[in-house]
Parts: sequence; structure tokens; C-alpha cells
Amino acid sequence: MSGLPPLPAPAPAPAVDAATAQAMFAALQQRAAAAGIPLRNPPPEPTTCCGRGCNGCVWEGFLAAAEYWRQEALLVLEG
Repeated sequence: MSGLPPLPAPAPAPAVDAATAQAMFAALQQRAAAAGIPLRNPPPEPTTCCGRGCNGCVWEGFLAAAEYWRQEALLVLEG
């Protein structure tokens, strides 16, 4: 062994849909819990999508909020 500290786990990628958002939230929450660091709750998934692909869809807002949450969580975890 070289005596160097282990490298930190890579940051989860930005979310591109509901499934990747939930996986990203879970990965960062697990990392925070293991370090004893509280994180604020992630944004809730939209419930009002009409499915027509509107410009400014609620999912676009959710993914933007998820990315903001991810960036904030990474800053908190960096300490």
C-alpha cells in the first residue's frame, strides 16, 4: 500500500429522466448518510404533466431543480 487516502467516489451524473433522478438522489443521500451529513430533501417529481411535450414542461423544471439539488449536495459533501 502506498499510504495514500482512497479516492472519493465519482459524482453521480446529472439526471436526464425520473429514473436517473431518483438514482442520483439515492446515491448522494446514501453518501451523505454514511458521512453523517444532513442534506435537504430532493425536489418532488411533477404530478401535472399532460404528456404533450410542452415548451417549458414541468419535467424540464424538475430536472433543473434536480441538478441544482445535485450541485448543492456535492458542495455540502465536499465539506
